[in-house]
Amino acid sequence: MSTVAYRALHLPLTPDIRGTPSPQPTHLSVPGLNTPNGHHHDFPRVLESTPFYAAKPFAGKEAQMEHVMDELDGRGFIPDNLIEHETKWFYNSLGIDDHYFAAESVENIANHILSIYGAKVAAFSRKDHKLELRLDREDEDRAVYIDTSVPGVSNLSGPQYEERIDAKYLNGSDSTRAYRVETFRSVTKAVDDVTEDEPHQFRCYFVYKCKYPDVEIAPGEVDMQKISDKLFYEKASENTKNIYKSVIERAVRQISGPVIEMFEIEGTRERRLIIGYRQRSASNYFSAISDLYHYYGMTSTRKYVEQFRNGVTVMCIYLSPSPKSARYPPIEHSIHQVIKETSLLYCLPKNLYQPLFAEGELSLQESIYAHCVTIFVTHFLNRLGPEFGSLLSILHEENSAHQEVLSKIKRRLRQETFTQEYIFDIISSQLELVRQFYLSFASTHYIQSAGEDREFLPTLSYQRLKSSSVLTDEELTKLVRRNAANDHHIIVMDEFHLFNKHVLRTNFYTPSKVALSFRLDPKFLPPLEYPQPLYGMFLTVGQEFRGFHLRFRDIARGGIRIVKSRSVEGYNINARSLFDENYNLANTQQRKNKDIPEGGSKGVILLDYEHQDKATVAFQKYIDSILDLLLPIQSPSVSSPIVDLYKKEEIIFMGPDENTAGLVDWATLHARERGAPWWKSFFTGKSPELGGIPHDEYGMTSLSVREYVTGIYRKLDIDGTTVRKLQTGGPDGDLGSNEILLSNEKYVAVVDGSGVLADPNGLDRAELIHLAKQRKMISNFDVSKLSMDGYRVLVDEKDVVLPSGEIVENGTTFRNLFHLREGKEDVNLFVPCGGRPEAININNVSNLIVNGKSAIPYIVEGANLFLTQQAKLKLEASGAIVFKDASVNKGGVTSSSLEVLASLAFDDEGFYKNMCVSDGKLPEFYKAYVEEVQKIIKMNAYLEFEALWREHERTGQPRSILSDELSNAITNLTEELQNSRLWEDTVFRDIVLKEALPKLLQDTIGLETIIHRVPVAYMKAIFGSYLAGRFVYENGPNPGQFAFFEFMVRKRQLVDQ
Repeated sequence: MSTVAYRALHLPLTPDIRGTPSPQPTHLSVPGLNTPNGHHHDFPRVLESTPFYAAKPFAGKEAQMEHVMDELDGRGFIPDNLIEHETKWFYNSLGIDDHYFAAESVENIANHILSIYGAKVAAFSRKDHKLELRLDREDEDRAVYIDTSVPGVSNLSGPQYEERIDAKYLNGSDSTRAYRVETFRSVTKAVDDVTEDEPHQFRCYFVYKCKYPDVEIAPGEVDMQKISDKLFYEKASENTKNIYKSVIERAVRQISGPVIEMFEIEGTRERRLIIGYRQRSASNYFSAISDLYHYYGMTSTRKYVEQFRNGVTVMCIYLSPSPKSARYPPIEHSIHQVIKETSLLYCLPKNLYQPLFAEGELSLQESIYAHCVTIFVTHFLNRLGPEFGSLLSILHEENSAHQEVLSKIKRRLRQETFTQEYIFDIISSQLELVRQFYLSFASTHYIQSAGEDREFLPTLSYQRLKSSSVLTDEELTKLVRRNAANDHHIIVMDEFHLFNKHVLRTNFYTPSKVALSFRLDPKFLPPLEYPQPLYGMFLTVGQEFRGFHLRFRDIARGGIRIVKSRSVEGYNINARSLFDENYNLANTQQRKNKDIPEGGSKGVILLDYEHQDKATVAFQKYIDSILDLLLPIQSPSVSSPIVDLYKKEEIIFMGPDENTAGLVDWATLHARERGAPWWKSFFTGKSPELGGIPHDEYGMTSLSVREYVTGIYRKLDIDGTTVRKLQTGGPDGDLGSNEILLSNEKYVAVVDGSGVLADPNGLDRAELIHLAKQRKMISNFDVSKLSMDGYRVLVDEKDVVLPSGEIVENGTTFRNLFHLREGKEDVNLFVPCGGRPEAININNVSNLIVNGKSAIPYIVEGANLFLTQQAKLKLEASGAIVFKDASVNKGGVTSSSLEVLASLAFDDEGFYKNMCVSDGKLPEFYKAYVEEVQKIIKMNAYLEFEALWREHERTGQPRSILSDELSNAITNLTEELQNSRLWEDTVFRDIVLKEALPKLLQDTIGLETIIHRVPVAYMKAIFGSYLAGRFVYENGPNPGQFAFFEFMVRKRQLVDQ
């Protein structure tokens, strides 16, 4: 059914309910719901009892059968009087269509019949009469699998042919290389004269490499003749093609997420389920679907998987009650739960507890809930304990030796006390508790769907909630302690309670979703580990990833980064540090955003190790699942409410970061398609065609970094051309390339993802500039331009001999540790422009200190979190001048904030006219606005640099501490000013805003119009941050008692004038 029709459903709402499904919703064809043309009906969609496929009759079938019997007779294994019976049984009783016989050789067919006969004989001779056949043949362009199975039962000890088909053929299918699948179940028992408690049938799978017409197709093409595999187009009936086309048309409009149709078959209890989705968006979905309908007492007689050249997969499943269906609700009811859970299954086709679901120990919802909570427990189980807090109070934080000990203890406690494997083992042993905690979760967040109160459509979820007793918090606590085997079990299972209590919103029960998302109340975080309290937290879980989004204020801004892993070990390290890295990045952003109205936020997406090639899919699912929890109920794409315990509207401002720069246009347009009223400001860093100001093109972040570098030269009277420089983050990156283009130092080493490039005599500047303009890694550097002492070591190289005679055994290790070479490289200035967080920490910083003195005198931290705070302090104590990330690289966030301001201040017409590039032509306003933004970035960086230098000389405090004190002073004063009555003084307010807002924006739109259009909270934040920043930069983080009064007196004088 259409999106419009689905939105038209009348759902009972309460003030606590809100929600947003995907704009590409799962399309359900359910009795009693609206039809695509908007007309209501109370009857299901019914088809005549005709096959969807009709293979072209194989004219030589009878003759081939005779040849097969002759082949079997010649081999002599089957008695003469049984050859005809076995051959005809194979041809007529397995449900195999004529295409198989037309395509296979006589020899192969005979082999298959012999294998089946051998399995029958073996079954007859066994005491349990159990029939087992495992037959497979895999070629490059086709595969055949024949197995025995009990209808409606997932055989976890069997050959797992469906998992093999997924892994080898379906998961990787795309528009250039794809495979289709046909599978049939025999219509009779595998052995007629053998009695079994659970009668086995044969299941045959046929895999074929797709062959498409040799014609060009346009993006989004839906012409079935052009996009279909030739065999499918030949076999499918016209009705089938029309049904598939309808599904494909809807799937093409979607980025991901399933389109689901269900049909009843006239005069039977059979149901046909049709599922369409984007290729490569749901790994292992084919095999996982089988576990789902088995759980509800169904079996499939036929299944088809079709691949289309436009990137869509369509799966068709013929479902019937299994032989033991009396144990289950009738198919007329349970089919609707299968439809609902097909969307949930799409989010996580294979979860940690999949075997328990396949065995029937847990429902799909319970298993996926347990999977999500396991991830929560892995990240948030408090492993330090009160003993660590006591130790922390005894040791001295300023003592570097104490810091090193505390750091090592903290790392070991977090990594070794409760591993994910240990947590999984504990949860798997406490399934009764899992069910009870899930029931408590569902009782809070499950909303009855339309029709569930009707007799003909009771879903099992609703029945379960109605019939099962939901335990109170006290009862759950007692049950945990009664069932727990030891204290570790109590600690882990108590986290389920913690999770349930802090979920404020979730899309777990929305009928259309692409990944799972949870809006969490972050108050559960221990202050000992996370001293700065978070304002908001999102946890997202998808098949390809897990991710967080954290923010420190209601109105906050920060980038979204994707973390990739080169090895299993690297993935495990990244997984353990994921939340802490996200928290620290957001905290740095909070301090960095001191000059703008938005607080700090950050999002981090960790790709699962087996999905390193799915960055785009993971990003899209991450964004869409968060939008599910942000869009107001009035949005056009909303069709299903969610329970809202937060009870406030939320807006999140995002931007590009590592591995996401090319994806922000999609996110912007996707928010618009979903009806987000704030789509223009949702993402910064978008293309100029969408009103974005690209940081890399205009060097926004690098401009603030350069202010600190040139500030050092200015204060110390240094000629920059004489400075020997080391840079991590190469010419292929935003910050790295612009640092090369804007600088004038002598580069002696550059480190990037491809390796190390070094020359003590100075790297060829023209070649570096060439690479920076081309955005290419140092692996593309022309090594003929190195001096005799220069060298390049790439990450994949081993046993490289340097000009000095030193042997580099491993290129990756050399790259990772190059910045710690104990003064072997004569460097004056180090500017990290890329690299992993905490690359220099308290445990390795001593490598940079020689005879008590820092080997590098000047460090300007362009990359976020490259040095830990303890490492910075130790380097400063050793004589280095260090400027930290939160002060140095704030140019990008300033640019983003001013980009957002323009999008909020202009109406749609003005925004398109003044901020959007059309046909490659920049609007005059756009060009002038970019120049003003650059001037503001330089001025803000200059003011903070001067304040830090002045305060360090006055107090002797390390600059790394002063940076935090300045940031905290500005952010705290900003919040006080926002909540003060100063805003109500409109004359004074307008004078401050005239100073704070870009002059060009005021001249074009007018101050009063800007105030009217931009949300009041945002304008108050601009007012407060500007006043606070100017005051603190002028007076320092700890001004005298009357300093602010004197500051305000001077500002007030402007009113009188």
